[in-house]
Amino acid sequence: MRAAMTHPADVLAGAEAPPGARRPWAVAADNALGHLVEIPAAILVVAEIVILFSGIVARYVLHEPLVWSDELASILFLWLAMLGAVVAFRRGEHMRMGALVNRASPAARAVLDMAAVAAALAFLLMLQAPGFEYASEERYVTTAALEIPNVWRAAALPVGTALMALIALLRLVERAQWRTAGFALLLVGGVVAAMAALQPVFAGLGNLNLLIFFVGIVAATVFAGVPIAFSFGLATFGYLSLATDVPMMVVVGRMDEGMSHLILLAVPLFVFLGVLIEMTGMAKRMVAFLASLLGHVRGGLSYVLIGAMYVVSGISGAKAADMAAVAPVLFPEMRERGADEGDLVALLSATGAQTETVPPSLVLITIGSVTGVSITALFTGGLLPGLVLGVMLCLVVWWRNRREDLSAVRKASGRQIGRALLVALPALALPFVIRAAVVEGVATATEVSTIGIVYATLVGLLVYRCFDPKRLKPMLVDTACLSGAILLIIGTATGMAWALTQSGFSTQLATAMAGLPGGAATFMAVSIVAFVILGSVLEGIPAIVLFGPLLFPIAHQMGIHEVHYAMVVILSMGLGLFAPPFGVGYYAACAIGRVAPETGIRPIMGYLSSLAVGIVVIAAVPWISTGFLK
Repeated sequence: MRAAMTHPADVLAGAEAPPGARRPWAVAADNALGHLVEIPAAILVVAEIVILFSGIVARYVLHEPLVWSDELASILFLWLAMLGAVVAFRRGEHMRMGALVNRASPAARAVLDMAAVAAALAFLLMLQAPGFEYASEERYVTTAALEIPNVWRAAALPVGTALMALIALLRLVERAQWRTAGFALLLVGGVVAAMAALQPVFAGLGNLNLLIFFVGIVAATVFAGVPIAFSFGLATFGYLSLATDVPMMVVVGRMDEGMSHLILLAVPLFVFLGVLIEMTGMAKRMVAFLASLLGHVRGGLSYVLIGAMYVVSGISGAKAADMAAVAPVLFPEMRERGADEGDLVALLSATGAQTETVPPSLVLITIGSVTGVSITALFTGGLLPGLVLGVMLCLVVWWRNRREDLSAVRKASGRQIGRALLVALPALALPFVIRAAVVEGVATATEVSTIGIVYATLVGLLVYRCFDPKRLKPMLVDTACLSGAILLIIGTATGMAWALTQSGFSTQLATAMAGLPGGAATFMAVSIVAFVILGSVLEGIPAIVLFGPLLFPIAHQMGIHEVHYAMVVILSMGLGLFAPPFGVGYYAACAIGRVAPETGIRPIMGYLSSLAVGIVVIAAVPWISTGFLK
């Protein structure tokens, strides 16, 4: 069984040309382009770490703030985002829905796969002219601190989209049979030409165009396997160009705005921190300590898995990194004890949903950047909801393992537990270091990740003596790749949300939601159901970016605390994200645990049910989310 959400690289395998038909010059050009992009992307990650950490030292230690540090970090960040998106596009790691494509016949799948690449290429080509126009306009803007033209920053957008367009062309030439590629190009070109010919019709349809473009086009492209970021971009570009008089340069400007929030710089830095704690052995020590505490009780290692995910989530912020740090340490021992593989992967997936609100969750950072909710308040409010859902999972673990045979398991002695604690202390301190740095004002939510990176590096070098320099480059490139995929979705979703707002949709939505019988309670219930579905279909961050700016003002009007509402919608989205058959998080857990997806579908239902009950409790009791806010 294939993952319900796959990536373009997987896609291309289905449409790959026979070995003899591969074009060596295209392969060589693709490899050269990969090196040309990956090395600068890795350097930019390092540069951002150095700049932000230098800003902390200058401000907090030397008491001489670097007034230019945030500005330089912002300029480099847009380049990091776009080059990361190029790396992700080349590797085929932009998120896409492959559930229907994977069920098609080989011939139909080959065409759909190439059509997905051709559709992405169409969007990238459409962006070229407005992208260069936008960058040229920015040359008249001078930055405040560095006093350089803003074109140095804005140029990242047209350069990045041009590089992705070139890669798309190379993919079509390199991997597809000419007949398949030609048919896909004709199909996409024909649809674009037909839409352009119908422009006079669209101009007279008013808000009916919202259904055509933002429901019809988005649904058709997403389920046809087009990467989500490009599906959003195509729908936005089509709507604004065919149904409005808005200049297309505005689309690029909205993308720039969405991707340029400095708070989003925490995304690549926390992703890198996540892989760093695995490389330095910190995650292994934390898990070993928890196992010494609970390994001897019935279901003990399952409790350790829940606790370890909660602790590690307080360091990384990226769910894939969290699961990859915990599963390889615990799964072998759990298998030796006779644990069912389906139950293992089901619990791993469920803990991914449970810990979505544990700071520094990337979703918390994203929702703060697009809605204006305080990141510090979100970090504070996210701890207890994750703990409540952890208790719900523990109840299911207790019930399922109440008759487990532990006759062959030895209880760790107090001496062994003490030694494990002593060894794990430097690693266990990291979440507290990160939180203290934010709460005490030493660093902002963006900067604090660099403190974690420096701390983890020192612990790995000096304490655990576990630091492999050869892994740094792949780790840095992987960080840029994942960050670019996330940030491009945020950019295109921001443009889509802006188009929806300008159409008056947000006002109509607010009116409709406010008119629901039952007031705030009904609104909260509808939000839970909606975000479970959206999390399953769109993946978490796109759903948050697209609908957060629309729904949070409505929640505020209804008297729902913004942090309380954030916790409920994030956890609901996480439930959908890690629920089969569509949730991509579930398949990521299966891949990390090396377990066939079909084996975990039945066991996960009990865990998901307990999480759903927990979300209802959190929605009904606002204090769980807001009780510790100042």
